[in-house]
Order: sequence, then structure tokens, then C-alpha cells
Amino acid sequence: MKRILVFGNSGSGKSTLAQKLSARYRLAHLDLDTLAWEPTSPPTRRTVQSSWQQIGKFIAANPGWVIEGCYADLLELAIHQANEIYFLNLPIQACIQNARVRPWEPHKYASRAEQDANLPMLLEWISQYVERDDTFSEAAHRRLYEGFSGAKYLFTSNAEAT
Repeated sequence: MKRILVFGNSGSGKSTLAQKLSARYRLAHLDLDTLAWEPTSPPTRRTVQSSWQQIGKFIAANPGWVIEGCYADLLELAIHQANEIYFLNLPIQACIQNARVRPWEPHKYASRAEQDANLPMLLEWISQYVERDDTFSEAAHRRLYEGFSGAKYLFTSNAEAT
């Protein structure tokens, strides 16, 4: 049974690819955005331990799965259970364009207007991917990719990922 991690910058196409893989192989799908944040305003990050408990429950409940997100600290906890990984390492401008045209994500935002209001912050966040050295950075994602010994795929365009 496939156990897949999908990661990369915001706007890289993680959710789209994860949904396609989930449908193709009939796998459970977990978007880490749904469990990484407290429902507060402004949102605050849940502890890694709290998020890991939820990830552990998801993994235990599903023999096959796709987990996607940009949180290297959470992905590190699940990578030992995975047998495939997909690193979407698109150019910054491609991620920005994807973010500009993404459909409303009702599991993240109460309305399309709320999502659109967050767009300037998201575009700035995306543009810092290579410069950052945190759990959301290209450096952190590259370390995950390079350290994984199973089947792994690196895509630099959305066309490659399809």
C-alpha cells in the first residue's frame, strides 16, 4: 500500500498533486494545514507534539495515505512511515502564479474574500522560500528529500507532476 508525502513551497501544487494521487490510488488524504494551526485570530501554530498525535492517529487509521504540507518538522515525523515522497520545487514565480489563481479553500478560509485578503501576505511568504532557513524553507525540504532512501520524485514544474 502506498504511503506518500508531498511537500514544497506554498503555491507549488501540493494539494492538487496530493488529491490526484489520493484519487488514483484510493488513499486517505491529510492536508497538514488542517492540524498545524490553532483556530485563533491571528492563527498560532500548534505544538509539534499536538500535531504529531493527530498525524499518528491518521496513519494508524489508514493503511494507505497521502500527507501533504510545507511543514518539514511534521513531515520528518511521518517520513519513516512513507514509502514515496514528492518534492515540488517549482520556481518562485510559478508558485506565485499558482497562488493567484488557486480556488477557494473552504477547509482553510471561511470565505473566498477572507482567502483573497490573505493573498498579499501569502505572496510575500512564497517569495522568501529560498532565503528562509526554517521548517517551511527550501533548505528544510531539500534535507527531507536528500535523506529519504525510498522512491522519491523531484518536480520543477506542475506539468512534470501530472
